[in-house]
Amino acid sequence: MKTRLTDLLGIRHPIVQAGMGYVAGAKLAAATSRAGGLGVIASATMSLDQLRTAIREVRERTDAPFGVNLRADAPDAAERIDLLVTERVPVASFALAPTRELIQRCVDGGVLTMPSVGAPRHAEKVAGWGADLVVVQGGEGGGHTGAIPTSLLLPRVVDTVDVPVVAAGGYFDGRGLVAALAYGAAGIAMGTRFLLTSDSPVAGEVKQRYLDAPLTGTVVTTRVDGVPHRVLRTPFVDRLERSGRVAGLARALRHAAAFRQASGLSWRDLLRTGRNARRDLSWSQVVMAANTPMLLKTAMVDGRPEYGVMSAGQVVGMIDDLPSCAELIDRIVREAEGCLDRLTAVR
Repeated sequence: MKTRLTDLLGIRHPIVQAGMGYVAGAKLAAATSRAGGLGVIASATMSLDQLRTAIREVRERTDAPFGVNLRADAPDAAERIDLLVTERVPVASFALAPTRELIQRCVDGGVLTMPSVGAPRHAEKVAGWGADLVVVQGGEGGGHTGAIPTSLLLPRVVDTVDVPVVAAGGYFDGRGLVAALAYGAAGIAMGTRFLLTSDSPVAGEVKQRYLDAPLTGTVVTTRVDGVPHRVLRTPFVDRLERSGRVAGLARALRHAAAFRQASGLSWRDLLRTGRNARRDLSWSQVVMAANTPMLLKTAMVDGRPEYGVMSAGQVVGMIDDLPSCAELIDRIVREAEGCLDRLTAVR
């Protein structure tokens, strides 16, 4: 399948693996790229040295194109882009809209930029600054998400910008890929679906929690870090929802201290990072932002889902197996081709 996305990135299939903290490391990214999609390393939870090691590990596993997901508000964002330029990483994706200066830094270094956006005006802004393509995530998506469903947000963004658009939020099979293409997208990005593969590093017990989830098994909560975050519904999340502000702030302070120690950030840098990410938050909510990496780590790395949170898209209720990345992508492409054949027959 050839689209503007495959032509631009030099990949075989218009499928992107989303950058997921503590999940999308070198192994998952390499497996996705080797299978013909675009694998993406999630670097927000890595130090600069760890990112360098992960990039080189992907290079050892495959010569296919891949990307690195960056936090635009990270204190060392410019330094990380310089690393991508030095290591000749083809694509830089951003969880938050990057500044004009960061996009220009990528352009100057020959790195394609792929910001994630949740509103047409954000897509228009970054495209005007020189972004090569955009990922648009609808409300069905996991992690930080908005309220507008992909089926409405996607066509609006496609009509707003001229750059290739990648659709995210609610995709897991070939029918979804064809639907996204019909809306005008150049491909799809998937997070939860790639998390639930045999190439994902997530512990088996945690994966089983995902596989057992029904279509109603996710909830959007602001109790994790102060902004809407779609996660699996668990007893722990239910307790977070019921907890008072004082208890939530006390918990956030503990997590902030732990995250500061793990990341090597000073308190000043930690608060500045949170403030830059969401300027409309109160200072207590900024401190709460440290909840996200620590609660994700507890579940995804430490394997204790009863004490952490698990980001998940609503699509989790449609998934019941753990294929390899190669098996998954091959299946999606075959399903998409079959769907296109049926549509041609109807015509």
